[in-house]
Amino acid sequence: MTEGPQEPSGAAAGNPPPLTAAASLVGVQALVLLILAVLETVNLVDERRSMGLSVTVFFAAYGVVLVAAAWGLHRRATWARGPVLITQLIMLGLAWNVREHVVVAIALAVCSGIVLAGMLHPDTLAALDRDPTADED
Repeated sequence: MTEGPQEPSGAAAGNPPPLTAAASLVGVQALVLLILAVLETVNLVDERRSMGLSVTVFFAAYGVVLVAAAWGLHRRATWARGPVLITQLIMLGLAWNVREHVVVAIALAVCSGIVLAGMLHPDTLAALDRDPTADED
C-alpha cells in the first residue's frame, strides 16, 4: 500500500503565505542593514571615525536582530512579532522623513506596508498563536 504525499515536518512546513512573505521581506531588510553596515565601515573617515563606528555597530546589530526575527517568524516564534512590528513602524516614520526622495520613501512605505499586512493577516495571527511543539491529533 502506498501512502499519499507526506507534508514536510516542522513549524515552517505549513506557514501561511502572508507569514512567509513578511518573514522574507524582514530578511531582505536585515540584509540591507548588514550591507549598509559594511558600506559605512568602508567609508570611515578620520574626521568622523567614532560616529561612523557607532553607525556601523548599530546597523550590524539591528541587522542581526532582524535576521533572528525573520528566522523566528519562519519558525513561528511569537517573540519575533515585537521587533518586526516596531521596525515597520520605524520604517514608516523614516519614509515620511525622506519624502523628498520619492523613490526611497515609496520603497520604504510599500515594503513596510506589505510586512505589516502580512503580520496582521488573520492566517498569520492564527499561525503565530499556535504552539508549534504541540501534538496535532
